Amino acid sequence: MALLHRAQLTPSKIELVSAWAPTQPWFPGSAPAVLTSVASYRFDDPDGEVGIETLLVRVEGGPLLQLPLTYRAAPLASATESLIGTMEHSVLGTRWVYDATADPVYLAAVTAAAFTGGVQADEYFEVDGERVARDSSARVTGSGNPGATVPSSAGTISTRHEAASTAVEAGGVRVVVARVLDAATSPEGLEQESLAGTWPEQHEPRPLVRVSVLS
Repeated sequence: MALLHRAQLTPSKIELVSAWAPTQPWFPGSAPAVLTSVASYRFDDPDGEVGIETLLVRVEGGPLLQLPLTYRAAPLASATESLIGTMEHSVLGTRWVYDATADPVYLAAVTAAAFTGGVQADEYFEVDGERVARDSSARVTGSGNPGATVPSSAGTISTRHEAASTAVEAGGVRVVVARVLDAATSPEGLEQESLAGTWPEQHEPRPLVRVSVLS
């Protein structure tokens, strides 16, 4: 369950990623770029400390991108080069925003969802002391089965950015995140389990993340 706050963000999420995304190897174009939010989905951090959200954004005149983010209350020492920036949250204070492919909490969440057939987190606002549900604008489902053994992603994180995806090796898994969703090909790799999603303009499940066990 993701408990959200009705808060003011400075800068906004779209402002933050609009400055960062064009600097990345997988970005299909050059700066400056106008990005528009299309949908998003979240996963839970079991410890309740890290916000995990994936934005689906459209490049003006171009393709759809997938941008996984994590929000933290303090810097993540192991991911200095993957810091997107900071934003001021009117309820939670300063939040450090990271490219989630370098964050162990995100890697554990997507690995678990892929192998156990998990889905995106339910989203709620707290209004006058009561929780009010909000529909997720994107829905994702893992290809695995409930109760399946989840391989560990704990360990040194090795990242390689490619033309339309990011491949990460961590612990015993390889996680491939599709960055450019309009690309003709899906993420490559040992296709063991995956996450696929739908959103208002995508009615058939589209592969988003693939997770395989390293030999």
